[in-house]
Amino acid sequence: MELDSKIFVAGHRGMVGSAIVRKLQEAGYNNIIVRTSKELDLRSQQAVNDFFSIEAPEYVFLAAAKVGGIMANNTYRADFLYDNLIIEANVIHASYVNNVKKLLFLGSSCIYPKMAAQPLKEEYLLTGLLEPTNEPYAIAKISGIKLCEAYRDQYGCNFISAMPTNLYGQGDNYHLQNSHVIPAMIRKFHEAKIGKASFVTLWGTGSPLREFMYVDDLADGCLFLMQHYNGKLFVNIGTGDEVTIKDLALSIKEVVGFSGEVKYDETKPDGTPRKLMDSTRLHEMGWKHSTTLKEGLALAYQYFLQEQAENQVAIR
Repeated sequence: MELDSKIFVAGHRGMVGSAIVRKLQEAGYNNIIVRTSKELDLRSQQAVNDFFSIEAPEYVFLAAAKVGGIMANNTYRADFLYDNLIIEANVIHASYVNNVKKLLFLGSSCIYPKMAAQPLKEEYLLTGLLEPTNEPYAIAKISGIKLCEAYRDQYGCNFISAMPTNLYGQGDNYHLQNSHVIPAMIRKFHEAKIGKASFVTLWGTGSPLREFMYVDDLADGCLFLMQHYNGKLFVNIGTGDEVTIKDLALSIKEVVGFSGEVKYDETKPDGTPRKLMDSTRLHEMGWKHSTTLKEGLALAYQYFLQEQAENQVAIR
């Protein structure tokens, strides 16, 4: 990509899409196209075709998706399957029709079988049953990977796919019920600190192992792949590092400045004992993340405080 190449970032208001826009701007790219969902409904084939025909982007980062937590995924199964299928199909097909030079499709680590061996290697895709609660979302993301592969095989399109590990950072969702583990803990510890609570209770035993990546590192990895990778097989983007939920909680407690005790409700489920992606292929290409977990958590907490302050101003 040249610095003046026309680049469309689909989903620029989401955590991942906004990080990609920041990374592109930071790297000096000056011809970035974005559209809100009100300006361009990616579920409308006609709207997408018209947009691509008029704007003629040269490169596409496909980060747009309908996303949510376990409850949303399990409740709105049809919506998660339909919306994500049609968004990726419309954008990928329009990219082919309008001669886009290269497209990067972003998936999710939930594409892997529930009982796959750890760490998760790219070749484990479609070797077993998926986690039932988010199966529709996972199937949609797998379909996106296969669409990129099929357009490459049939038409010679340079469409690539990347699968990120668990993400956190600027633009995250801090809703206590609907958010992922890091933003949920940040909010929980912050509210306990403000409320001068003596303890915080977390679900499970604290023993499961998880991998986390700061979202701006993912954006850097996406830019690296767009610049250097042209292969058919999708690529995992992870850190290769893992942490227990208990150690993660202690790190967040320290970052937030909560002085109380951390308790665990062992009657609640732990979830999968371990979830680590094998990012060997990407690391061997010469890319690695640069933000440590402690640095990333401190940044995430600052963005959370900023968001809280902005919400207070909006209420007034």
